[in-house]
Amino acid sequence: MTYQTPAELRIACRAGWAAPTSGHATGFTQCNLIALPQDWAWDFLLFAQRNPKPCPVLDVTEPGGFETALAPGADLRRDLPRYRVWRDGALAEETADAHAVWAEHPDLVTFLIGCSFTFEAPLMQAGIEIRHIAQGCNVPMYLTDRPCRPAGRLAGSLVVSMRPIPADRVAEAVTISGRYPAVHGAPVHVGAPEALGIADLGRPDFGDPVAIRPGEIPVFWACGVTPQAVVMASKPPFAITHAPGHMFVSDVPDREWQA
Repeated sequence: MTYQTPAELRIACRAGWAAPTSGHATGFTQCNLIALPQDWAWDFLLFAQRNPKPCPVLDVTEPGGFETALAPGADLRRDLPRYRVWRDGALAEETADAHAVWAEHPDLVTFLIGCSFTFEAPLMQAGIEIRHIAQGCNVPMYLTDRPCRPAGRLAGSLVVSMRPIPADRVAEAVTISGRYPAVHGAPVHVGAPEALGIADLGRPDFGDPVAIRPGEIPVFWACGVTPQAVVMASKPPFAITHAPGHMFVSDVPDREWQA
C-alpha cells in the first residue's frame, strides 16, 4: 500500500507500520532526524553549518521539544516508521516508537535535515526511473572515505545515496536535483565508486542493493545518514536517529525548497 498524504503516513506509523518512505506521500518534504542531548546540540549545529551538503538543516526543536513547524501536531517521537537508538556511538536498538527512550533525556534537541527523496518525484516526472522505488526496496547508501569538516567533538565521513541513471540523462538529473539545494541538491560524484572509497556497489553500508543496467551510471548524492556515521565515529553518549530510509514526512510541499 502506498500512503498518499503525510497524515495517512503518520497514522500508519503510530499503528506500527515500518517501511522505507520513498515513494510515499509524493510531493511532501521528507526529513532525516537526529536528536542529541542539549550539551551536544551546539556541536552538531556547527557541524551542519560546516557540512551543508549532507546536513541541510530544515528545523531545530527547543530542548526537550518533539514538535516541528514543518508539521504542526506531529510527534517526532512516534511519527517515523523506525528509529535507531545510539549509546556511546554504538547502535543499541531499533524501535517503531521512540516515546519511552526519548524520556531518558528530557533535554534532547532534535534536528530535521533535508532528504534526497524530495527531488525523486521531479526526477520521475521527467521520466527518469528511481530504481529503488521500482524494485520496492530501500535506497542504497554508502560510507565514503571523504572526511567531513569536523566541529567541536564531532567528526566523521560523508555518506552518499546512489541512483543508477542512464548515461544520456545524467546531466538532466544533475540539473533537476540541483534545483533543490536545501535537500542535498546536485550530486557530489558521478561514475567511478572507487573514487569515493566504495569497493562494491552490491554491498551498501545502509539500505539495499539495486540493479545497475547496461548503459547506466551510478550517481551519488550527499546523504542525511551522514550524522549516523558521525555518531559512530565521535561516540556521543546518547542519540536517536531515523533508521536509514525511514524518514519523517512533513506537511511542507517539495516545491517550497526549489531554488
